[in-house]
Parts: sequence; C-alpha cells; structure tokens
Amino acid sequence: MGMHNIELIVEKGEEGIWGRVNYSDNLIIEQADSLDDLELKLRGLLGDFEGINPENIVFDLKYDVYSLFEQFDFLNITKVAKYAGLHPGLLRQYASGVKHPSLNQAKKIEETLHNLAGQMQKASIYAV
Repeated sequence: MGMHNIELIVEKGEEGIWGRVNYSDNLIIEQADSLDDLELKLRGLLGDFEGINPENIVFDLKYDVYSLFEQFDFLNITKVAKYAGLHPGLLRQYASGVKHPSLNQAKKIEETLHNLAGQMQKASIYAV
C-alpha cells in the first residue's frame, strides 16, 4: 500500500509533549518527551489499531505555539514578535503556554515564520 499523510497535532503536555492524530474517525493520543519519540509511538499505535505499515506514515506536523518554540528553540522570541508586529511579552506568554493565541494571532505568527524561512532559503554564504 502507498504512503499515508496524516496530520499530527503537537501540543504542550503535562510532562513533555502530547500528540494526536485522527485517522478513519479514530482519535489516537500519545505523550512523549521528544518529537521523535512521539512520532515513533504514534506510528506503532497506527500500525496496531489501523493496520498501517509504520514505514508508510508521513506526518504533517501542526504545532501549538508552545511546542513550536520548544521544537525550534533556536528562534528568538523577541525578534519573531517584532517581525510579527506582536508585543514580545505576549509572544513569550504564548510560547510558555500561559496564554493561547487567537486564530488570527496564530496565523500572524505562522506567516511571519514562513516569511523568515523564505528569506533564509535565499541566503548564501560567501567563503573567502
């Protein structure tokens, strides 16, 4: 059978991170300390419950703001906030899980990150 593209929602958990997938109207939830462990556990569960070969699963990752800044911890929250037109303290509250952004705010953050990534893709390193 072919590849299965499955949306994986990654969120802040009580300990570590939580992940959830919805496959064939079945909600599968798991917790782990890292994204790699989370993906491994969910691949196993999808194999056990849905009969999918774990090697044929490709996750489409969707992060809450907390998990995004945990996964990409090299991002400077203050600078991202500046480019997004947000107050840095507010983005820090989103990134720490104290507050949750509205859909509009989340889209603004996502668009900013995509724009920054596009700029980075165009960058070249000159070696003397």
